[in-house]
Amino acid sequence: MYKLHAFAQSGNCYKVALALDVLGQPWEPVFIDFFGGQIRSVQYRESVNELGEAPVLDDGVLRLTQSGVILTHLAHQHGRFGGGAEAQQREVLRWLLYDNHKFTSYFATYRFMYSLADAAPVPAVMDFLHARFSTAFAVVDKHLQHSAFIVGDAPTIADFSMCGYLFYPVEESGVDVRPKYPAIGRWLQRIQALPGWRGPYECLPGERIAPRPRS
Repeated sequence: MYKLHAFAQSGNCYKVALALDVLGQPWEPVFIDFFGGQIRSVQYRESVNELGEAPVLDDGVLRLTQSGVILTHLAHQHGRFGGGAEAQQREVLRWLLYDNHKFTSYFATYRFMYSLADAAPVPAVMDFLHARFSTAFAVVDKHLQHSAFIVGDAPTIADFSMCGYLFYPVEESGVDVRPKYPAIGRWLQRIQALPGWRGPYECLPGERIAPRPRS
């Protein structure tokens, strides 16, 4: 059985959990105490992941890190969601890279600083992040006006990667994505309709944390 080292607030962990669920694969959660500092400890880096990050997937004796690598491994292993022909597989990779660099990265950082970080966010930094993820969201919303999923008419790991942070409650980011980007909203509904879908707080280990009070 797969073991997923993860915690509930991580959309990167959720990307892998979602893929496992939609693939119909049983998996065991292994809780990472991110907010208690476990992921930054020497012990974690030496025994779990030298990068000091999550998620981590154990597949028997094989240990994998980085959500894009894990998703690609799962797609290849089970022969699903990796794209069909070679050209489509390249498209899947292209969107995975775009997600990690622009679509997820700026929004995930904004959400963390908005509601989960100990220190109050710096307005200029938040404005910068908001502008960056808004541009990325607009690109994806336009793309999804002509495509049911990120790559063609069927879901791939590109979808699981890019939706990773968009199923968390609106109050955690203050950004209501679905009405502002209606094509993204319809796409999220299609993902939710996939057999096996669960939200992040339904499947990932750890307690849900209330957003930091806003002044």
